[in-house]
Amino acid sequence: MGIGYFDNAATTLRKPDGMYQFMAEYMERFGGNSGRGEYQSAKNAGAIIRETRDLLLELTHCNSTEEVVFTPSATIALNCILRGLKLKQGDCVYVSHFEHNAVMRSLYDLQVRIGVEIEYLQISKGLQYNLSGIKTQFERKKPSLVVVSQVSNVCGLIAPVQELAVLAKQFNANVVVDASQACGVIDIALNYIDYYVFAGHKTLLGPFGAAGFICRKNSSLKPLLFGGTGVDSANREMPRSIPERFEAGSINIMAIAGLNFSLKWILKTGIEKIRAQENERYVSLINILRQYDEVSFVGQTENASAILSTQFEGYAPNEIGRIFNDFGISVRTGLHCAPEAHRFLGTFPEGTVRFSVSYFTNDEDLSLLKRAMNEISEQL
Repeated sequence: MGIGYFDNAATTLRKPDGMYQFMAEYMERFGGNSGRGEYQSAKNAGAIIRETRDLLLELTHCNSTEEVVFTPSATIALNCILRGLKLKQGDCVYVSHFEHNAVMRSLYDLQVRIGVEIEYLQISKGLQYNLSGIKTQFERKKPSLVVVSQVSNVCGLIAPVQELAVLAKQFNANVVVDASQACGVIDIALNYIDYYVFAGHKTLLGPFGAAGFICRKNSSLKPLLFGGTGVDSANREMPRSIPERFEAGSINIMAIAGLNFSLKWILKTGIEKIRAQENERYVSLINILRQYDEVSFVGQTENASAILSTQFEGYAPNEIGRIFNDFGISVRTGLHCAPEAHRFLGTFPEGTVRFSVSYFTNDEDLSLLKRAMNEISEQL
């Protein structure tokens, strides 16, 4: 039996053809350590890192005032930003109800340690961001920081991040966008967005270990990690220059090589084509699941991207996950590291059964799901 893979929001299992081979060949031929020598393999490592930064800047329509910082994960990127912004007691941080624990646990810690205040952006039960209501919120309690997931990892809701950023800038707030489920699929320009976080192994179709954020070169963010950078080594402090200020230690060049390959594939294929095919698979997924009365959709909206949360009548999500596994179907169950989203949607504490597709979801995946659902439906 094949595997029907529907957990792309956790990681895209299938990558552009040839990516892993390119990573292995690159490391075998050019696997030096960037910035640590004048020999050719070290120079080659520096060159592919620089090229990968430029590809990300091209993908997000950035200019010469912005730079890419690489981190091992989006979680570490978010910690770097939230802990480096010099928030102080009484500062108000606005978040959506759909933030990942990478955001919320960091903010809860800052709330306890230094007394920041956390407020939730107004959003209707119909999953519409109330921009006029949010402006009123900002007028009543000025924001110091606004943090928003561009795409919810629970229900796929797409946030109007550019409109929110414009609004936040009217109050001189910093804006952080968690694009872990969006970068590479949803086209965007980073006007008014101060920090844009990406996860290479999700919608960017790359490997684990290549993530980070895009920020302006004049960012005053404090470094979170300290250590060698290969440059300015005599300085007792971290370098002032970005990205070096935030890239202590050796960069995962093998992962960067994989991300380089996937970014070239994305730019060649085109975001519009990728988004269209992903949406086609998403619609096919919905059409299959809506045939079964025991399945209900949670937080489904037309303004969504590739992620669908469901519940199965009479069964806990984890039970359904185990049943699906027996049929070779991979789904995510539980809270998806976003408990506040489930509180808002009314699915806390058990969570949901989450299906997520990608550009590479194929007819075999959908056929296996249909076959599994037919058999499961007879058992439920």
